[in-house]
Amino acid sequence: MRIVGGRLRGLKLADVGEGDAAAHLRPTSDRVRESIFNLLINGTHGNPLPDARVLDLFAGTGALGLEALSRGAAHATFVDDGKAAQKLLRANIDKARAAELTEHLRSDATALGPNTAAPFNVVFLDPPYGKALGEKAIAALLKGNWLAPKAMIIWEEGRPPALPAGLTQIDRRRYGDTFVTLLRQPE
Repeated sequence: MRIVGGRLRGLKLADVGEGDAAAHLRPTSDRVRESIFNLLINGTHGNPLPDARVLDLFAGTGALGLEALSRGAAHATFVDDGKAAQKLLRANIDKARAAELTEHLRSDATALGPNTAAPFNVVFLDPPYGKALGEKAIAALLKGNWLAPKAMIIWEEGRPPALPAGLTQIDRRRYGDTFVTLLRQPE
C-alpha cells in the first residue's frame, strides 16, 4: 500500500501482514482509494479537502486520512480500537511525519460520545462490511455534533447502505465488491 497522490505520493505504508482477522482489518486498496480521491477532487460537488478537518473512522492503517493530508487537508483524526490497527496507525503516521497534523482516538467508532473539538468537514467511514456498523457510527456522529455544516461523508461498504435521515446522498459508485457512497450534511 502506498499514498497515491499529493505531496506524499509514493510513500510506502506499513505492511498489514496477517492483519487482524477478528477485527476485520481490510485496508482500502490503492485502486479504490485513488478512485475515491479522484471522485472527491474532480467531482461536481466541489473538492472538500483543502484545509479540511478529516475524521477517519474504523481507520485501520490510516491510509484514507493520510491520503487526505497528502492532498491538502489541515488535520486528520483517526478512530480505531483494534490492536493491530493501533500499531499500523502509529507506524504510518511516523512514516508520513504527520504527528503534528494528527490525533489518534482509541475508541469504538459507533460510540463516540460528544465531540469536544472543532467539527469535521470530511469523514471517511470504512467499517467491517455487513455488520451495520456504518449506520451506528453515523448515528453517533450526528448525536455527538462531530459534523461541520456541509460536511461530506465518504462511506465504503460491501452493499449499498441504508441512508440515515438528515443526510443527502450526492453520489454512489461501485468498485468491485465495494460501494462508495458520498453523503452531505445540510448547512
